[in-house]
Amino acid sequence: MTNFSIAIHGGAGTITPASMTPELEHAYKTDLANALEAGHRILNEGGSALDAVEKSVLLLENSPLFNAGRGSVFTKDGKHEMDAAIMCGDTLAAGAVAGVRSIRNPVVLAKAILEHSDHVFMSGYGAEEFARKYKVAFEPEEYFYTAQRYKQWRDVRDTDLFILDHTVEKKFGTVGAVALDKAGNLAAATSTGGMTNKNYNRIGDTPIIGSGTYANNATCAISCTGHGEFFIRAVVAYDISCLIEYKGYTLQQACEKVVLDKLVKFGGEGGLVAVDAHGNVALPFNSEGMYRGSKVNNNEAYIGIYKE
Repeated sequence: MTNFSIAIHGGAGTITPASMTPELEHAYKTDLANALEAGHRILNEGGSALDAVEKSVLLLENSPLFNAGRGSVFTKDGKHEMDAAIMCGDTLAAGAVAGVRSIRNPVVLAKAILEHSDHVFMSGYGAEEFARKYKVAFEPEEYFYTAQRYKQWRDVRDTDLFILDHTVEKKFGTVGAVALDKAGNLAAATSTGGMTNKNYNRIGDTPIIGSGTYANNATCAISCTGHGEFFIRAVVAYDISCLIEYKGYTLQQACEKVVLDKLVKFGGEGGLVAVDAHGNVALPFNSEGMYRGSKVNNNEAYIGIYKE
């Protein structure tokens, strides 16, 4: 049987166990499970890895619990600026957007760029014009409002501080998915609302191909979550692929080398989800936890938040 696999994440770092109520934990795990199952269903029915990762990320964007799409955090001026990327491991085609506003599902826009443009990366107003051309859905500003995100921003909006996602506990708010389909093709997708109170149109690693998102049929598919500046500097996603391609590392060895060794040495915190060309899955992180899930073939799904 040809292996097929999917793994998702809803951000590294978590609300601490002391602050996590049973009801909130159930809500997180339910939304993760729904996104995982939706992507897996596409794979199980013979669909493409690209469609599977788009679907899983879209559902996570639609949840107010995660810092992407509907649950995106507020910028310095009280707006929402979102980034996303998607990549096909078969053709190495990719689409990415940065700093877009009012786009209901930035991952859909990223996929439209992959499919309908000769470009890879668009930003701001131009990306929004492209979205209108291809009928990507927009939403009014209030669609992206959540009371929790507003409180986070209100607490720091008159300062020069920015926070990654949560005011007390570190929570790096990004969502993502990686998959291997029955045809042997890999894909990765990632989406984020960035940092609370971010200024100057800051962009993190999420939409940068090779840093936060990467897929190559010869090696693996990677979607990252963490302090983006470190992931950009370490070119994390591509570095893992290179360790597999040039050094002969297994997926797990490559992920552990980068996430648990190289990143840690210069202060990078976060994690990633990965799947290789054989269907192996890795979910490494060096933070206290990472909202995550995976399913290989038709085996039982795995959902986790904290270290085990």
